[in-house]
Amino acid sequence: MQELHDAPLAPLTTFRLGGPATRLVTATTDDEVIAVVREADDSGTPLLVIGGGSNLVIGDKGFDGTALVVATEGFTLDGTRLELAAGEVWTDAVARTVEAGLAGIECLAGIPGSAGATPIQNVGAYGQEVSSTITEVVAYDRRTRETVTLGNEECAFSYRHSRFKADPERYVVLRVRFELEDAGGLSGPVKYAETARVLGVAPGDRVPLATARETVLKLRAGKGMVLDPEDHDTWSAGSFFTNPILDDEAFAAFHARVRERLGDGVEPPAYPAGEGHTKTSAAWLIDKAGFTKGYGQGPARISTKHTLALTNRGEATTEDLLALAREVVAGVHSAFGVTLVNEPVTVGVSL
Repeated sequence: MQELHDAPLAPLTTFRLGGPATRLVTATTDDEVIAVVREADDSGTPLLVIGGGSNLVIGDKGFDGTALVVATEGFTLDGTRLELAAGEVWTDAVARTVEAGLAGIECLAGIPGSAGATPIQNVGAYGQEVSSTITEVVAYDRRTRETVTLGNEECAFSYRHSRFKADPERYVVLRVRFELEDAGGLSGPVKYAETARVLGVAPGDRVPLATARETVLKLRAGKGMVLDPEDHDTWSAGSFFTNPILDDEAFAAFHARVRERLGDGVEPPAYPAGEGHTKTSAAWLIDKAGFTKGYGQGPARISTKHTLALTNRGEATTEDLLALAREVVAGVHSAFGVTLVNEPVTVGVSL
C-alpha cells in the first residue's frame, strides 16, 4: 500500500484537472481498501474514492482528506460467469470477454475507468448497459461496517443511476459479478441504430463479437471518446450531461419551444423512457442551442468531435471547465426550458 502527502490528483483524472489531496493512498487488495476506509471513518477524515478517474471533476483547491485509489486486480471467468475486482481496467476486461467468446458487454468497449465504477453509474453505451448483465455487487458498507453482497434488484439500477450513486457515502464497491452469454461467438442483439447502420444489419441482429467491439471502438474514437494523451478532445469525462427524461407535460412544453425556435417541421429526438416519460438527446439540445462542436475561446471548450463532451485543451482549470458547463446549462434552459444535469461526480465544486 502506497501513501503520499500533498499529492496531485489531476494526473489521476481523465480531465487532468484538480488540486492536491492532503493524503493519497493506493490500495491493491480488498482488505487494504477496507482498512483505509475504516481508518478514515474512525478518525472522521473526509474520504474520496478514485477508480479510473474518468467521471470526476475535482476542484482547483483539491481535496482536504484521504483520497483512496482502488488498484485491485482480479478477472475470474467461470463459464459465462464473470467476476471483476473493482480496480480492473474496464475496457481491458471487455476485450478479454470478447476474446473468450462471451456476449453482453461488447458494446461497452472503450469506456474509460475501472470496473468498480460501472454499477455506480449504471454505465451504458450503444444499446447496452451493465445493469442488464450484473448479477451481484460486493461492497463495503460504511454504515454497518461489513462487506455485503447486493443482488441486481437491490442495486436499484435506472438510467445512469443506482443505489450506490443515490447514497455515495455508504458503499465502496469491491467486486462486480456478471452473467454473460455464449452465443456461439456472436454479439448480443444490436440495439443501437447508429451501430446497426454502420454494421449494415437490422436492429436486433447479431454480428461476430470482435466486429461489434471494433465497430464501437471506431465510433467512440470518431467522437473523441477513446482516451488518447495526444488528443485533447479526449481530455474529458466523456458525456458531461445525461440525456434528459421528461414527463408528458414537460415534454409537451419542450416540444412547443422547439417549434417556436426551430420551426414546425423540426422534431426533437424522442425515446420511450417508461410510462408517461420520454428521453431526449442532450447532445441535440446543446447543438441546437448554439453550442456547436469546438465551441469556446478559452482553455476549456466543447470537443471538436462531439457536443456532449467538455474538454481541457491543455491549460484549463476546473473553474474554466465549470464556467463553460454553466454557460451551456443556462443556454439550453433559455432556449428550450430544459435543465441539463452533469454526469460526472463533482468534488469540492458544483455547477
